[in-house]
Parts: sequence; C-alpha cells; structure tokens
Amino acid sequence: MRVNQRWKEVAVAAAGLIGLAFALTAQESYKARLTALPATAKTLPDLAGIGSATATLSGTKLTVNGTFEGLKTNATMVELRDGGMAGVRGPAVGTLMITKAMKGTITGSVDLNSTQVEHLKKGGLYIQIYSEKPTDGTLWGWLIR
Repeated sequence: MRVNQRWKEVAVAAAGLIGLAFALTAQESYKARLTALPATAKTLPDLAGIGSATATLSGTKLTVNGTFEGLKTNATMVELRDGGMAGVRGPAVGTLMITKAMKGTITGSVDLNSTQVEHLKKGGLYIQIYSEKPTDGTLWGWLIR
C-alpha cells in the first residue's frame, strides 16, 4: 500500500512539473500600431510617420520587434513605457534598440515585474519613439493582445 501511495505522490509531482513547464513556455502575443500623437499642440506641425510592432511575453520577458517610417527627423531612441491602463501615459520601463534614421526597426527585450505584466495584459504598456524634433515623443502605440 505504501508503494501505491508513493507512486501517486510521484505522479502528482510530475504532473505539476509538466504543468509548470507548459506555463513557463506559454507565450502571449501583442501588437501595437505606432502613430503620431502630439504631446502638445506646439509639436503637431513636427509630427509625421507610422509604424507597427509585435511583442511576445514569455514568463516575464517581453520581446519587441517592429518597424517605422516617415519621420521628419531621425529617431533618437525608443522606450517601453507603463501607463497602467490603455491610453494613459506613464514612466519608462525600459529602452529598446532603434535605427537612428527616419525609417527603420525596433528590437529588444525587457524584463517586467508582476505589476507591469498585469498592466501589459490590460493594454497599459506602450512604445514611444523619440526623434530629433520634437524631442518629447513622435510615435506612440499601446500594446494590445
């Protein structure tokens, strides 16, 4: 009887480990459409461009890939930012790699904490591309499942 109980315990532990392995390898996909969004009315004449990005969440690591084009001046940097919920602006979570030109690519990964993962799942994380002019952000796009 003890042997049967031990096998049951081993089977339950194995099933738990298999479930954990699947959970850790499960990936969630997100997309963002990057558009010109003025920070102020003063920056509106300097804005142009479009882009798109995809992101994959694996565990707590978010990997982003995207493209952009049509900027009036060269891109200088791109950040992943956390507004907490869709459409709300917030602080930087991490910096991604960007082609420093008027068109190019976005790549990179950021390790998120549990609150940021929760915000991502609610549409609260967004990508913000900065350019030489205006300097306060040219293209924006919230990551949506």
